[in-house]
Amino acid sequence: MEISAEPEEWNRYESLSILEKGEVLKGSPHTLVAQQFVRNDLERLCSLATEIRRLSKSYDGSCFLKNLLCDKRAMLYFAQPSSRTYLSFLAACQTLGLDTMDVRDSKTSSEVKGESPEDTVRTFSSYVDMIIMRHPQGGFSERVAWMLSHSNREVPVINAGSGADQHPTQALLDIYTLERSFEKLNGIDGKTILFAGDLKRGRTVRSLAWLLTLYRDVQLVFAAPDALQIGADILAMLEEAHVSYRLCGRVQDALREADAIYMTRLQDEWDQQGETSSMCTTDFRISAADLPTMKKHAVVMHPLPRRQEVDSDLDNEPQAIYWRQMRNGMWIRAALILEAFNRSDALGDWKEA
Repeated sequence: MEISAEPEEWNRYESLSILEKGEVLKGSPHTLVAQQFVRNDLERLCSLATEIRRLSKSYDGSCFLKNLLCDKRAMLYFAQPSSRTYLSFLAACQTLGLDTMDVRDSKTSSEVKGESPEDTVRTFSSYVDMIIMRHPQGGFSERVAWMLSHSNREVPVINAGSGADQHPTQALLDIYTLERSFEKLNGIDGKTILFAGDLKRGRTVRSLAWLLTLYRDVQLVFAAPDALQIGADILAMLEEAHVSYRLCGRVQDALREADAIYMTRLQDEWDQQGETSSMCTTDFRISAADLPTMKKHAVVMHPLPRRQEVDSDLDNEPQAIYWRQMRNGMWIRAALILEAFNRSDALGDWKEA
């Protein structure tokens, strides 16, 4: 299915629930919301990411990869601060041979002259074959994708983070990290995932929680202060998907049962008047002192950047995989880009020397 070009059809699409939007977007060249993926998509992308990773380790394999998309250009339009996601996408593009352009501050574009963000992106599409964008406005990437899909310059759009609602590629790299971490333990099926921190405003948690509904017998635990607990819309989605979950007040209350601990920072950039500045967060921190409480195979994840919620004394412990998460992001994003251009089958042309 596709989003209709008619304004009234866009308005109808915009009024859909996130699950209904996901249905509309399935099979689309755009990556906009986590809900557009099914489990087969995740398995294919993870497999593709692993193959790209393998090929990149040799000179010949790396040269082969760099020729896959050497005829394409991508725009990295990051209207919201970013270093990890931006560099991860940049490295993914470079791995596949894409030329890149970037705008990392809307103040350097004609938006300062009164140009609409939509016109800005429409202009970018004249020069490139893909737009990878991060924007503070929730749903903006969907509107851009709709606009471009019904112009004479249709290019794929990848949502690299939108407002406080969606971060689908972070969720993809988290799934890839979990799959690799539990490779010898039957994968993600049957695992308990503990989320801790600012869950109300953490878009990574919202996107990952949905993708985890695609796995069998998973259990989710949400540890957060009442004011920052996971949203009712996510809980309703989990109930509809028949996923078991529970809420708790301290991260230590659920460490013993967790297979993966997903820590998040305080998202105080979304504060209106500094309302969380005095909030006590000591119940949502972990350190090496917590290791004896954890399962032996448990892993600690974090989308980064972090503050005090994960002590640096964990950094070199085998349970800490947040640096591995960052590396995995480069590979899964490369896989996603290759898929968007329908070039993933080209990996089959590789012949070992």
